[in-house]
Amino acid sequence: MKQVLWLVLILSLLLVPSVLAELDFDQELTPEEEEQFDDILAPVMKVYNFIKYAASIMGVLMLVFAGITFITAGGETGKKERAKNMAVGVVIGLIVIWVAPLVVKYVFS
Repeated sequence: MKQVLWLVLILSLLLVPSVLAELDFDQELTPEEEEQFDDILAPVMKVYNFIKYAASIMGVLMLVFAGITFITAGGETGKKERAKNMAVGVVIGLIVIWVAPLVVKYVFS
């Protein structure tokens, strides 16, 4: 299995530059191409937005659960640490989910 992964990685590193060299990214899209692109992108964005909002709701619920766990931990240091780590992970995850589109938009504009 490891050999297959290495083979895929090496082939990717060798083939991707040659494929990208053939593409002209500075070429402007025609209005028809832009319309086709928007038609393809619309359902993808619907799925992305659904996942983003579902993950946000789950994140808030996990944050509440982490808070309840922290409050009810009493003197147990292990439970408090797990609750803190859970809360930090949820906050970082939510930040990544909500900032990723802004980063992509910034990079491609």
